[in-house]
Amino acid sequence: MNYALRLPDYYKHEIESLKGDVSINQFIVNAVAEKIATLKTIDYLQERAKNGSRAHALDILAKASDKEPLLWDAL
Repeated sequence: MNYALRLPDYYKHEIESLKGDVSINQFIVNAVAEKIATLKTIDYLQERAKNGSRAHALDILAKASDKEPLLWDAL
């Protein structure tokens, strides 16, 4: 699909400084793909949340260990 796109100059300058070695076209295609993925993820998580149970989540958290994490697992 081809689509004529008009970008304000200030966006063009931002894209030029951020795009790295890819073309402006590829940068915009990737940006659109990221936005679609974000919106789909939000919808997916909202649907999953509808099936969730606060009581079940709290039950799982209650089973968590109160031990300090191992050295390589600590934040």
